[in-house]
Amino acid sequence: MKIVLDKICKSFAGKTVLKNVCYEDDFNALAVIGPSGAGKSTLLRIIGGLLPPTSGDLYLDGIKVSFSEKELLAHRRTIGFVFQTKGLFEHLTALENVMLPLIHSFQLDKAEAAERARELFARFGLEEEGHKYPHQLSGGQQQRIQIARAMAIKPKLLLLDEPTSALDPELTAEVLDMLGELQAGGLKTIIVTHEMGFAKKACEKVVFVADGTVVESGDSRQIFTEPQTKALQAFLNKVLEWQP
Repeated sequence: MKIVLDKICKSFAGKTVLKNVCYEDDFNALAVIGPSGAGKSTLLRIIGGLLPPTSGDLYLDGIKVSFSEKELLAHRRTIGFVFQTKGLFEHLTALENVMLPLIHSFQLDKAEAAERARELFARFGLEEEGHKYPHQLSGGQQQRIQIARAMAIKPKLLLLDEPTSALDPELTAEVLDMLGELQAGGLKTIIVTHEMGFAKKACEKVVFVADGTVVESGDSRQIFTEPQTKALQAFLNKVLEWQP
């Protein structure tokens, strides 16, 4: 997939969060890294059509994304989203959470939605969790069900915002293994992550965002072994200091 970000800016109540974000590349799996508060999540939401930019343009595979509400509804139907935590409806079972967008946004009947949901649960080893409510599931199971729900709409692009931020290492591995399988199957992904090992090994392209703009980008191998800017060097030294 080719993405073009052309001078994307975003402000909230007069505060600039993104300023002149420019990036262009073809990718299968793209990681967005950077310090907290850099604007990574805001950028992800603009790409997914959840937020309009204050100014600037976005193109996916050569098609300009229009930020009118009518056009955005169509755009969002092609994008899967996975957020950090609390992404499931507490009053619905895991299976019902996956069925919900299929019924209400894609007009599938209940039987067809249930069949698709069960197929995904079987694929990802979640058959025993379908009848459970979110509070009965581990954090890793909840995130894997969020991913299954995002996959249920058969998206052309999956966006993930720190999907492992609240998980311990074992549960993090479960979620990242699932993502790795999806990527190996050809699904295009953009993931905002603090998991540098996953960004390096499972994403062939990396964007480093700091102070509201893209400071550096490139192939993951080059980004992690030969950073070109002092800002990226300092960031990697800090986040990798205590890693083996």
